[in-house]
Amino acid sequence: MKEQSFVIKGGYHLKGEIDVRGSKNSALPILAATILSEEPSIIENIPLIEDVFIMIEILKSMNAKIDWIGKRVIKINTKNLDPVKIDYNLVSKARGSILFIGPILARFKKFTTKSPGGCDIGSRPLGAHFNAFKSLGVKIKESNNKYIFKAEEVKNRIVVLDEFSPTATENILMFCALNTKEIIIELAATEPHIQDLCLFLSKMGAEISGIYSHSIKIKGAKKLKSAVHKIIPDYIEIGTFISLAAVTKSKITIKNIIPENLLSILAMSKRFGIRFELKKNSLTILPSNKLVAVSKVLVLPYPGFPADLQAPFGVLATQAEGTTLIQDPLFDGRFKYINELNKMGGNCIVMDPHRALIIGPTPLYGNTIESFDLRAGATLIIAGLLAEGETIINNAYQVDRGYEKIDERLQKLGAQIKRI
Repeated sequence: MKEQSFVIKGGYHLKGEIDVRGSKNSALPILAATILSEEPSIIENIPLIEDVFIMIEILKSMNAKIDWIGKRVIKINTKNLDPVKIDYNLVSKARGSILFIGPILARFKKFTTKSPGGCDIGSRPLGAHFNAFKSLGVKIKESNNKYIFKAEEVKNRIVVLDEFSPTATENILMFCALNTKEIIIELAATEPHIQDLCLFLSKMGAEISGIYSHSIKIKGAKKLKSAVHKIIPDYIEIGTFISLAAVTKSKITIKNIIPENLLSILAMSKRFGIRFELKKNSLTILPSNKLVAVSKVLVLPYPGFPADLQAPFGVLATQAEGTTLIQDPLFDGRFKYINELNKMGGNCIVMDPHRALIIGPTPLYGNTIESFDLRAGATLIIAGLLAEGETIINNAYQVDRGYEKIDERLQKLGAQIKRI
């Protein structure tokens, strides 16, 4: 595949409506969870993004039967799944491939895989996953750059995660879904996509309580059944569009939302001075005369402000009056976009791997910049649409991993963006 870039002419006000697609972070674990049943499941509202396509190809490599029965609807049959046939080249391209460990171990009791790929956003060790599996009796050893897992009888009834890790929480939930003993997961993450996975597992026959807390109880079943499930809308995509509308002083209506998933995002938006109208299924961002700096944007586990939105709100801070401190204690490589913003005229300082100061408002000017990861790429699209002149963003693939046809959707709002 040839490398693609976005070319943007900025400085225009946008207007119109944009639909939110299905959640990437919800789709990936639910795709993996279909392995838990030998009966076919139907997943609706699938986002048509690269990370999802890779997960589907990995399933196919293991003999899963995938049928597209609608534009965003797939039927998955894993009855004849063979984990030995997994395509390691695909595994190395997607961070989400780590989510296959839990369901494959639950059903087949053993699994060999490689380290997953994904965004370069700093160190994301697998310790939280491995330690949780070990506490539930799983034997793990490393050989020839591969990890070999073997599940034995679960003896402990309580597993305490090392951190509020969404993917570790999902992995353990799926691993326990075929275990008839009740397991308590302490320090569990509670993001909306984890709630969505729990709902899917419940439809399949698992008993789960405490979904909205950091102490989740799950009692699985010897055999899980098929389920029909619709992926929730992507609240990270919603937050991205909020920032876009605010910095370009545009009136944009974001449709297909779940308001209760947006509490911390809307609270932070208010602090920046963003005006909006919230309805049951839509959110309209109104042009704001003045954006004001927030003393500290602190990334926290849900229901705190999401790590995936610190970059989009970072470009928002360049247009806010005053100094904003962005603190991301979760990842140590997510400030690479800051240097690109400075190339465009931003006044930003990376203090250390977890803190950055952004001083505004500063005008941005078009430049040739690099998309280092998924969220940084979306952030730089926002910057390009705000900036005066032409901006070229290289490595468009990073954005395609999580935002479905973002250029075509923004064009409908009046954005001057094309792909080359």
